[in-house]
Amino acid sequence: MTAEGGPAIPATPPLTERQEARRQRILHASAQLASRGGFDAVQMREVAESSNVALGTLYRYFPSKIHLLVATMQDQLQHMHTTLRKRPPGGDSAAERVAETLMRAFRALQREPHLADAMVRALTFADRSVSPEVDTVSRQTTAIILDAMGIERPTPEQLSAVRVIEHTWHSALITWLSGRASIAQVKIDIETVCRLIDLTAHEPDAPATPPGRRGRTGAGR
Repeated sequence: MTAEGGPAIPATPPLTERQEARRQRILHASAQLASRGGFDAVQMREVAESSNVALGTLYRYFPSKIHLLVATMQDQLQHMHTTLRKRPPGGDSAAERVAETLMRAFRALQREPHLADAMVRALTFADRSVSPEVDTVSRQTTAIILDAMGIERPTPEQLSAVRVIEHTWHSALITWLSGRASIAQVKIDIETVCRLIDLTAHEPDAPATPPGRRGRTGAGR
């Protein structure tokens, strides 16, 4: 029973090691197909064949192509976050570190434009049924930004600034993919919006410790 007295909803059991390995094969196959041909190249039957799983099994993990590609984006962001933690940004201010972090993430996507386009299109097409996966992508992006800021307990004002930064980064990615913005313009927009962080610098819960000084595990860029 819940605290309100209603029946408790059982939590989704965690994946076994074998199931997680299968899920990773699926995500890898999705990313490979998208890298070669973009959104249209990701067909569920081909993903199933490439990942060596039955089509029915694939649909149990991901009910649709949109679910799959949004999950692929979350997986890509997770890999980026791991890399960023090993090689944290070196700017002196939080705004500089976040701008550097987002541009590094942008350049990683720039190297795989077909994959980036497929994932962004999936986010754009996602309806309410994909909300959990979209929320996971948002939380992952927020975690990357907060890590760069050196914030563990953000204030509401800081979270608001992070949301605006996320929206701008996403919009900049879309405009670049559509050919309506250059890399130079994207960099200017990212650096400009990251100055919002300076407006929250007076908040008492904002520690000044850069992420790189909390334990670097790799060489800088």
